[in-house]
Amino acid sequence: MRAATSTRPADAAVGPVDTHCPYCALQCGMTLSPAGRASVRVRPRDPSEGGLCQKGWTAAALLGSPARLTTPLVRDGGTLRPASWDEALGLVARRIEAIVAERGRDAVAVFGGGGLTNEKAYLLGKFARVALGTSQVDYNGRFCMSSAAAAAHRAFGLDRGLPFPLADLDGADAVLLAGANPAETMPPFLSHLRRAVDAGGLIVVDPRRTPTAERAALHLAPVPGTDLALALGILHAAVADGHLDHAYVGGRTTGFDEAWRVAAAWWPERAERVTGVAAADQRRAAAILAGAARAYVLTARGAEQHATGVDTVGAWINLALALGLPGRRGSGWGCLTGQGNGQGGREHGQKADQLPGYRRIDDPAARAHVARVWGVEPSTLPGPGRSAFELLDALGTPGGPSALLVFGSNPAVSAPHSSRVADRLAALDLLVVADLVLSETAMAADVVLPITQWAEEDGTMTNLEGRVLLRRRALAPPPGVRTDLEVLHDLAVRLGQPPERFPADPETVFTELRAASEDGPADYSGVTWDRLRAGERLHWPVPRTPGHQGTPRLFLDRFAHPDGRARFVPVDHKGPAEPPDEDFPLYAVTGRVLQHYQSGAQTRRVEELRAAVPGAYVEVHPDTALRAGLLDGAEAVVSGRRGRVRATVRCVPSMRPDVVFLPFHFPGAQRANLVTSPALDPVSRMPEFKVCAVRLSPAAEREAAP
Repeated sequence: MRAATSTRPADAAVGPVDTHCPYCALQCGMTLSPAGRASVRVRPRDPSEGGLCQKGWTAAALLGSPARLTTPLVRDGGTLRPASWDEALGLVARRIEAIVAERGRDAVAVFGGGGLTNEKAYLLGKFARVALGTSQVDYNGRFCMSSAAAAAHRAFGLDRGLPFPLADLDGADAVLLAGANPAETMPPFLSHLRRAVDAGGLIVVDPRRTPTAERAALHLAPVPGTDLALALGILHAAVADGHLDHAYVGGRTTGFDEAWRVAAAWWPERAERVTGVAAADQRRAAAILAGAARAYVLTARGAEQHATGVDTVGAWINLALALGLPGRRGSGWGCLTGQGNGQGGREHGQKADQLPGYRRIDDPAARAHVARVWGVEPSTLPGPGRSAFELLDALGTPGGPSALLVFGSNPAVSAPHSSRVADRLAALDLLVVADLVLSETAMAADVVLPITQWAEEDGTMTNLEGRVLLRRRALAPPPGVRTDLEVLHDLAVRLGQPPERFPADPETVFTELRAASEDGPADYSGVTWDRLRAGERLHWPVPRTPGHQGTPRLFLDRFAHPDGRARFVPVDHKGPAEPPDEDFPLYAVTGRVLQHYQSGAQTRRVEELRAAVPGAYVEVHPDTALRAGLLDGAEAVVSGRRGRVRATVRCVPSMRPDVVFLPFHFPGAQRANLVTSPALDPVSRMPEFKVCAVRLSPAAEREAAP
């Protein structure tokens, strides 16, 4: 057993505390045992579900990190200096009031995060729309799950990452993973794939031969940006080879004929010319899925983070529908949500176009319901504002916001075209960041507010299977640190709101969230903290009906469209927004590594994780490196149309010769997002993180260039 030591004094709870990991959407159960006031021992609560990954084992180390913020900071001249809470919050309130008086309410914006608890996400959205009266609110989940959400809504009428319990995957004979590398991003998830792996039924779609692909019976490595064409080729093979489930398609879906008119032109040999994936392998993939008694198609960021991400996910959903998988016990389609509360974070109001309960902000009935719970007039609620990147891109521009409040995000590292985003942050009249460490975004702030960590507060999370979890406090925060809820309460009161409108107690906030979500698509009204404390496994929707046990499996009887049928949607391949050319001949693909999480603001401060992967690297085929005059271990520059990234070369023989890979966890000149494209999907508004055009050169050569 491993212990992560916290060196800061803290009052321990009585006895061990059962809670959940602070990182990915698996939200693995863990037990924290504070030993006196000096250390916190971590152990997995249910090793049968895969235990914990390296990040989970070391999660408590950050509780005692010397990088921890414990006092507000205010910019004085060119530097940040310590300040009292009264000074910091007073300054923020006065500056906001002055900006609103001069430029209007939309001159103040809010940017949230998919790691915030349900209570924080809910109160943050309410704060933006009621206390600030701004439409300019969005969150970093727009960068992670929005394309799958839009595609699921289009196909099924409702979006929940996995519309079935995670444990259902244990019985799968075949699983196709499109753009997912859970061996590194969520290692405990692999325990649910054992049967599929042993049966030779794991199919992995990824341009790289990742640790997940190494376990697959069939690895399909398409040219980056051609996933949609590959899905069309496999669908064509499924239909042409007699695998179409005619009874299911006729009885439970609509739109197949229109979708097939497109897929009919994508015979596998044509798809092979575009994707590089052999036609025989496309047919084999279709046969493996069709021949399995229990089969799943699962998508993740590799399928989503494209300018055609919604259509790409839609193409994989079409394949699943053709095989009769969604809404069938033991089979289905699902999305592997990335962030810890990526599901709940978008359900309760911090997304530009949504109100709590997954209600549409432009729906008059939804506005009336939420306004009634909030005690305001529906007409006072602003309409939908800009999406995440569009919001960041507008900062400090004429007509754009001139003040920004950031909670639970680090867009200076995580946003595409990050040099542009850094310039926009610098152009603001007021930047306020609430964080537990001095992230790269906080370093640029006018006011930094120190907030609690996961083990120092109570709250709920909603994991990738739509199950509501209670994350419990194990120890008190350091003196001088406040919760996000307390910050929002204090700011709202200073901005003239009644104190009772913005409660700081998380269970009180959750009770209000239940009312705001009642009868909405994501209905939490029947969930109570008492039920969660008692260990009930509640998957939304959970209506207030007495004794309702939640909905672990959606769509078994009908889909969420009015006619109860799923929708095939015709989609066609367009290719990436920025294909390689003579000046930039390589595809750059970005992603995560085992030891780090998101922008790395937290994991880079855990010594064990930082030591394992201390900085950026670029994976490249040895022949590609040699052509660029580089050897393994050399310092290289990856240059694109928007910037260049400095990274250490890692020669990987399994890489495609036309592809380089960059992890996105590192700051400064190592930011992968210096080169990524801000091209947006027209529906989800998700940026095209997963493919852009670059060239590779020795670092010294680039540095010497004029």
